[in-house]
Amino acid sequence: MDRTILQAIVVVFLAVLLLLMVLGWMGRRRRQRDIVPLQAAPVDLGAVLTTLNGKYVATTGSGDPLDRIAVHGLGFRSNVTAVVAETGILLQLPGKDLFIPRGDLRDIRRATWTIDRVVEKDGLHLIEWMLGDRVVDSYLRMAEPTEFERAARSVLADRKDLP
Repeated sequence: MDRTILQAIVVVFLAVLLLLMVLGWMGRRRRQRDIVPLQAAPVDLGAVLTTLNGKYVATTGSGDPLDRIAVHGLGFRSNVTAVVAETGILLQLPGKDLFIPRGDLRDIRRATWTIDRVVEKDGLHLIEWMLGDRVVDSYLRMAEPTEFERAARSVLADRKDLP
């Protein structure tokens, strides 16, 4: 077989693979179109407990770390500045902020892996929260993990409606 034909086969194969990836991503977004838009952060966050930098890894369906939420700007890994305040947690992402009101927080715990990211034991923070009527998990890798966990847990501890 001619070398040009082999190159053409490889190029066609890669193009088909890329097309399938795009179609899969579009299908995921279509299936998740019923997920409510993100809540805007309040003008006044109240007392800010800490502001820390880190990495936003993913948001997934709760208990299913392979089910990435792909809508409303939540589908891509990026740098994050996390502002933990008395009203909730504000994740400042490039192009879009994600505000998790204190009333929507359900749990803060550690994780080792989620979709496309595996780290050392307990190297990720998992924030379990309500997005509309859906429970989701957002994963962060913070530069100052102890400080973030302390501040986030203090916001969660103020919730009177949790067991």
